[in-house]
Amino acid sequence: MSRESLRWLNQNTLIGFTAKRGSAWHYRASEQGDEPNHYSGPIPVDDVKRRLFAWTPIEGTVETSYVTDDGVTRITDPTRKTIIRPDTGTVLGVFSQKFRVHEYKRWLLENLETILDDELFIGSAGLLKNGAVAWVQVEVPESCTTPEGITFRPFLSAATSLDGSLASTYQTGAQLIRCDNTLSASLAEGTAKRIKVKHSRNSLHRIAEVRDALGIIHRVADDFAKEVKRLCQVNVSGAQWNSFLDVQTPIPRERGRKRTLAETKRAGLNRLWNHDDRVTPWKGTAFGVIQAVNTFAHHEQVVRGAVRAERNMLRMVTGGVDELDLSTLKTLERVLDRSVLRKAV
Repeated sequence: MSRESLRWLNQNTLIGFTAKRGSAWHYRASEQGDEPNHYSGPIPVDDVKRRLFAWTPIEGTVETSYVTDDGVTRITDPTRKTIIRPDTGTVLGVFSQKFRVHEYKRWLLENLETILDDELFIGSAGLLKNGAVAWVQVEVPESCTTPEGITFRPFLSAATSLDGSLASTYQTGAQLIRCDNTLSASLAEGTAKRIKVKHSRNSLHRIAEVRDALGIIHRVADDFAKEVKRLCQVNVSGAQWNSFLDVQTPIPRERGRKRTLAETKRAGLNRLWNHDDRVTPWKGTAFGVIQAVNTFAHHEQVVRGAVRAERNMLRMVTGGVDELDLSTLKTLERVLDRSVLRKAV
C-alpha cells in the first residue's frame, strides 16, 4: 500500500471502540495528522460531522467549449449537472438533472438516528474515493461471545455515494474481533437485511420503509449466534476440505498465470485452515470453512484497482459479504450431505 493511501485512511476514517477490538490494521501514528483517528470508546457524532462531513456537496453546470471564427463558444447542457466537493474543488460525478444528492449528514447520521434507539453508538465512519463514498457504522456498546468462542459486534451500517457508484444502503452485519472480518449477519440464504435507496426523486420518502425492514439490531446478535452454533456442529473432514478446495479453487491443467494464482490461493486457504488462529479454533466445521474463505478475502486476496480497506468496505456495504459467505456455503453443500448442511443454515 502506498504512503498516500495510508495517509488517507489515517486521516479520513474514524475507528471507535479500540479498547475492545484493538487498532485498525492500517493504523500508523506518523500518518495521523493533527489528531488521532482512533477512539477507545464510541466516536462522538460531532467529531464525525467536524472531521468528515463538514462540507456540503454543491451542483455545477456541464459546459462544452469549441472554437469558431468568432472566438470561443461555450454551451451549457441543461439536462446534466456535476456534483462538486467544494473544499477541494473535486468533481465527484456528472449526472442527469434527475439525480438526487444524498448528503452525508442527513443520510448517514440523521437517518440512522431516526432508525435506531439511544443505546447504539458509532463504531466507525469514513470517506473513500476522495470523498465520493462515505459510511457510518453503529454498534452495540458491548461485544458478544458465543459458547463456541466467537466474539463479535453486531452492527448496522449506512453508506452512500456522490459519484453514482452506490445507492444509499442500510444493512446489518457482524464484525469479528479476533480477525477484524465482516461476516454476513444472516448466513441462511434469503435472510440478509439490506435496503437500498436509489438517488431518485422519490428517495426521500423511503426512510420509514428502511426502518421497518431492518428491524432491531439487537436481534442480529441472537440470530447470528444461533447460526454460528449450528454451523459449528457440522463436521468437515480433511478429505471433505480438500474436496471443497477442488470446487472452490480448481487448479488449471495448463501452466501459466491462472494456475499460479490458483495454487497461491489454495496454499493460502490451506495455511489458514491448518495453522492460523483466526481459523484453527473452528477447523473441522462448516463455520471454519466460512471463516477461512472470508479471512482470505479480507486480508490476503490480491486487490486491484483499490486499496484493501476500500475494497473490504465496499464489499460490506454493497452486499458482497453476504454473497461471499452464502457462495461458500453453497460450494460446501456440494461436497457434504445436503440435508446435514441445510439443517445448519
